[in-house]
Amino acid sequence: MKVLVIGGDGYCGWATALHLANKGYEVGVLDSLIRRHWDNELGVATLTPIASIQDRIYKWQAVSGQKIDLFIGDITNYEFLQKTFRNFEPEALVHFGEQRSAPFSMIDREHAVLTQVNNVVGTLNLLYAIKEHNPDCHLVKLGTMGEYGTPNIDIEEGYITIEHNGRKDTLPYPKQPGSFYHLSKVHDSHNIQFACRTWGLRATDLNQGVVYGVLTEETGTDELLINRLDYDGVFGTALNRFCIQAAIGHPLTVYGTGGQTRSFLDIRDTVRCIELAIATPAESGKMRVFNQFTELFSIRDLAYMVQKAGQTLGIKVEVQNIDNPRVELEEHYFNAKNTNLLDLGLQPHFLSDALLDSLLNFAVRYSDRIDQKQILPKVKWRG
Repeated sequence: MKVLVIGGDGYCGWATALHLANKGYEVGVLDSLIRRHWDNELGVATLTPIASIQDRIYKWQAVSGQKIDLFIGDITNYEFLQKTFRNFEPEALVHFGEQRSAPFSMIDREHAVLTQVNNVVGTLNLLYAIKEHNPDCHLVKLGTMGEYGTPNIDIEEGYITIEHNGRKDTLPYPKQPGSFYHLSKVHDSHNIQFACRTWGLRATDLNQGVVYGVLTEETGTDELLINRLDYDGVFGTALNRFCIQAAIGHPLTVYGTGGQTRSFLDIRDTVRCIELAIATPAESGKMRVFNQFTELFSIRDLAYMVQKAGQTLGIKVEVQNIDNPRVELEEHYFNAKNTNLLDLGLQPHFLSDALLDSLLNFAVRYSDRIDQKQILPKVKWRG
């Protein structure tokens, strides 16, 4: 099968492209490389050194013998997208090609507009390209668990059956996004569902939790294939930030009380989930939703886990609560379902001391690349 990975130069996209190639798929990578531009704009850099996309693909072919086609361009440019479809003729699309940072979208009006235009228009263009060039092409779209917010009821997988005034229906689960980025993902979901219902397209919407880890079977083959490890206050995750802070002896900075509960999964599970979704495509006319995560942790729990793992490596750090730059509930109910991917055969990796050791060892190994000015929040939701 020919699979086009959009955003294939990014964190999830790069690992996915190599994994699918290693599993025998004919893979193309489409990327505008704008993620690298945003790093330059913000003056930040991934902890791990990342080679150019051309060098990465060349190295992968050298170590594996597998060719990956490269298409550099922007999916908001429909002419470019159509040309790519004609050249590559994908049978499945894996869509990671979006601005994926909540803080980035909350910097100011310009970044909010950029996020929504890039994400919503790009996805809408993809839907039209599929409709016009191959309506049977299966769209596997990366959503986010952040679409749901933190409701005081259990979170189902995309849809909820309700009874109201004596009548019953199954409807899209209500969304309470927490940033302009998360709002763009909600708009995507609505557009995809409409396109499937109206044009008979097929799509899988993967509401993914926070991803952690650097190495997969493929990205660990050579340092030129290594994946990103973002820790800054805009693109970094809390777990990455804690590991970096521990490596340099900085207190682990927990936003607010730290009771914010989120869903998490290993990057090795991300690539496996994509593989499972492609291998068992959605039915024509349907948008199915998978909640893509394996475990739930509060931010406070993560901080203490990193603190404990650091102690085994001789690293002693304190946990420090700081003012929360976001507008969010800091203590709340959170219980989300995640059975669909498990039913398809996902065998999860869990956040263990060994993995924390791995992340901490990466932080120590590349500690000379840590920019201490970037490890605290710089964006506030209220401005």
